[in-house]
Amino acid sequence: MSYNKAPSITAETINPRVKIIRYAPCGEIVKHAAEIEENPASIPFQEIIYCNLGNPQVLSLCDNPALMDRDEARALFSPCSIRRARRILNSIPSKDTGGYTDCRGIKCLRQVVADGITARDGFPSTADDIFLTDGATSAINLMMQILIRSHEDGILSPLPEYPLYSASIILHGGTMVPYNLTEDNGWGLEIFEVKRCLEEARSAGLTVRAMVVINPGNPTGQVYQENIYAENKKFHSFKKVARSLAYDENDLTLVSLHSVSMSYGESGRRGGYMEVSGVAANVKDQIYKVASLTLCPNIAGQILVSLAMDPPKLGDESFESFDKEKEQIRSSFCKRAKTLEKAFSGLEGVTCNKLEGALYLFPRLHLPSAAIRAADFEGVSPDIFYAHRLLDATGIAVVPGSGFHQASGTIHIRCTILPDERKIEAMVARLRAFHKAFMNEFRGSQQVMNDLRR
Repeated sequence: MSYNKAPSITAETINPRVKIIRYAPCGEIVKHAAEIEENPASIPFQEIIYCNLGNPQVLSLCDNPALMDRDEARALFSPCSIRRARRILNSIPSKDTGGYTDCRGIKCLRQVVADGITARDGFPSTADDIFLTDGATSAINLMMQILIRSHEDGILSPLPEYPLYSASIILHGGTMVPYNLTEDNGWGLEIFEVKRCLEEARSAGLTVRAMVVINPGNPTGQVYQENIYAENKKFHSFKKVARSLAYDENDLTLVSLHSVSMSYGESGRRGGYMEVSGVAANVKDQIYKVASLTLCPNIAGQILVSLAMDPPKLGDESFESFDKEKEQIRSSFCKRAKTLEKAFSGLEGVTCNKLEGALYLFPRLHLPSAAIRAADFEGVSPDIFYAHRLLDATGIAVVPGSGFHQASGTIHIRCTILPDERKIEAMVARLRAFHKAFMNEFRGSQQVMNDLRR
């Protein structure tokens, strides 16, 4: 009996859709940064500054319930934290955080989220419409599985976009239908652009199944639910606006996603939810079935998202300390955001829209033509060329704008607001020195070429 000794899984035999997708926030620049860290003696800086990704009492008590019965707990934890932890544990069938739950999440926590949405929007939400998820990412992939039937199904998605959407659409066999945001209008949405893209998609034989709206704008840094820096801006959910315009569940199917990552800085906890409204009961049953394949979302994330949607209120013992800490974090984010915005806006040939919220800046670079030709000579796009040079010279890892499908002919990078104010100052100093040297180098190259032509 003979055996085929050739490997059964090769780059040629894997799903071809996997080879097509790109995920720039963890892509080539980040891999190169990791390689540099492996050989620190070769670099002219002390550490890599990662600007590619955005990085409680009750949770501690839920994971260690015996603490609640100890006398010293009263000195370490507020009474409302202990009460909340007891209530959460009593709602879990196993009475601990180590077992499985309903695939939609713990019922009482889903009700807490629904109540939070109701209070926020002024329109009712129910626990039956809530699916707790491992961050918003798993909810996005779940809904793409539900919506996409073949390559003839299209999903409207904004450009620039967070590449998870295009990757998920491709992986599930659909077709992305891009619509462009207007950079000169604060990355605003123009309705005529959406109509144009919709009509073109339908003319091409596509069935447009859904429209993705990213609020906050990632990578473009528009308004976010909690992290808002613009004084004249306020978050309004799509559900609130739709209901205010008298569109009810019979008129509009809406899936709203939220997580504790960007608003609360708890990215690693993987806590999120989706609210599904305007969906028939038999469709919701199918969503439930797909959700059940992962058994359940992690319990720590479930607890955390419930706490985010039901924070301490006026009159609670921990309200004052919570409110103070929340404002300190928001003010710190705002300060760091404005520092980065000012730094990028002050660089030669760089324009940057005012940051309204969220954790990202998406500055546009206007590079010398000699730099663009040098990038072409190396076989890379100008944004990748710039990002590589920036990383090698300073240790600052940003994401090239091409990874977010920036408009053709434009050059951008995405930079995350760092959690450490001291690193922000160090980063700005390195950035200014690098950019000045970069522009001088290629402006000089351009002058030499012009002289040769004469």
